[in-house]
Amino acid sequence: MPEIILHHYDNSPFGQIIRLCLAHKRLAWKSVEAPVVVPKPDLSVLTGGYERIPVLQIGADIYCDTAIITAALEDHMPEPSLYPAPFGVAAKMIALWSANSWFMPAVGVALGTNPDALPDAFWEDRGRRFGMQRETFLPMVPHLQSQFRGGAQLVKDALADGRAFIGGDHPGHADFALYVNMKFVEFAGVQPGDFGSNVANWLDRVAALGDGNREAWSAEQAIEHAGESDPVGGWSVAEDSGFSAGQMVSVTTESPDPAAPEGALEGLDDSRIVLSREHERTGEVHVHFPRLGQIVKPV
Repeated sequence: MPEIILHHYDNSPFGQIIRLCLAHKRLAWKSVEAPVVVPKPDLSVLTGGYERIPVLQIGADIYCDTAIITAALEDHMPEPSLYPAPFGVAAKMIALWSANSWFMPAVGVALGTNPDALPDAFWEDRGRRFGMQRETFLPMVPHLQSQFRGGAQLVKDALADGRAFIGGDHPGHADFALYVNMKFVEFAGVQPGDFGSNVANWLDRVAALGDGNREAWSAEQAIEHAGESDPVGGWSVAEDSGFSAGQMVSVTTESPDPAAPEGALEGLDDSRIVLSREHERTGEVHVHFPRLGQIVKPV
């Protein structure tokens, strides 16, 4: 059976989202600690150059970006769902809002109060890959702090009726994406109780999930496992996509990140992009991306 392997580091908010997903689904998984800043050569062996965290690996299938990782986990283990009733998959829109529009305000609170504590290598890395330049980021901190407070008020309002989780009685992706932003600001001394008892109790309920069944692995073990596994097939390229199966393409994000993994197009539709890649250390792997937020170009 293919192993579930998470390439991450503990302080990554997006990595924490996926650890909560794995714990919620009670899945055993292998933990590969990735560097905080580039280069990440072992990770690039698997992804073709994508170096954002987290990356999920299931055998020889590599999933880049939390949006496609959560979809992969839902396919792999449908129950308990990351999208429980009554919201269902509509909760994914809450998670996307938290991970995009509300994430940088959380960064502003968490990092903006003590920017000198961050090494130059951090700012160089985030500037090159995310456009987060120290000289433009720091003047924005007061605005970002106000935007975080506005988002936190929405969370507070949603939980004001005493519900256990954002969608009702059961946790899911929306809770995990909101949770990590609320926890991230603890770097600046913000405490759960600052948002009232309903929010603090909800944070405790989410935190109680923990990390699940986690076992440390090396990057070399993960690469070897990919080489011992076969990628899952069955993908197709939509006829109206403007691309054809087997065509060589690159995939880049809409951010300044220069990474542009290349491969033969294995699958493409409105939900995902799948590239087939070869490397001497892995053999064939399939690298998966969400369709939203990615740019596909012929090469």
